[in-house]
Amino acid sequence: MAKVEVKPYPAVFPVPVALLSAYEPATRKPNIVTLAWVGNVCSEPPCLSVSIRPSRYSHHIVMEKREFCLNIPRADQLEVVDYCGVVSGRDHDKFAETGLTPVRASTVNAPYIAECPVNIECRLIREPISLGTHDVFIAEIVAVHIEEEYLADNARRPAYERIVPLAYCPEQYFSLGEKLEPYGWTKGKLGDR
Repeated sequence: MAKVEVKPYPAVFPVPVALLSAYEPATRKPNIVTLAWVGNVCSEPPCLSVSIRPSRYSHHIVMEKREFCLNIPRADQLEVVDYCGVVSGRDHDKFAETGLTPVRASTVNAPYIAECPVNIECRLIREPISLGTHDVFIAEIVAVHIEEEYLADNARRPAYERIVPLAYCPEQYFSLGEKLEPYGWTKGKLGDR
C-alpha cells in the first residue's frame, strides 16, 4: 500500500463537538463557545481538557472564572452549535439569539445549557498550557447531568446512540449514532491467530 506523507496538521479524528458555557466575569452575562479540541484526560479524578485560542472571547472568561460547563449537543442541534462557533460573545448574546436556555449549575458558578442532553460541570485544576495557537485548560469534572430520556439502562451513563452526538473532522461536522460492539468484545478471539 502506497502512502503519501503530508504536512503536519491536527490529524486526530473524529473529535467531539461541545459547547462551553460560562458567565462573563464583569457583566455576569452567560456566554457559549463551540469547541472541538476537547477530550478526557484522566479517569480518577475525572478530568478533561479544552483548548481555546487566546483571541477568543471565552478564553478570558475561563481564565478569570476558572469554572465552566461543557455541554454535549445532539446532531439535530447543529445549526445553533455552528452559530455559537462563528459569532463572538463580545458582540452577540448567543443564548438569546439561539433560544438556548442557561440553567445555573449545581456545583460550579457557571450556566449549563438546558437543551443539551449532557452537561458536565468543570473546575480548572491548573494554569493553562500555552502551545501556540491554543491554550490547553485542564479541569476536574465535578458534576454531570444527563437528561432522563437519554440515560442508558444502567442509569449511570448516557445512551450515546439515542443522543446521536456530533463529531468534527477538520472543516466538517459528522453525526455519530450507530452502536457497534462493546469494549473488550474481542477478548479471547484474536490471540490465537
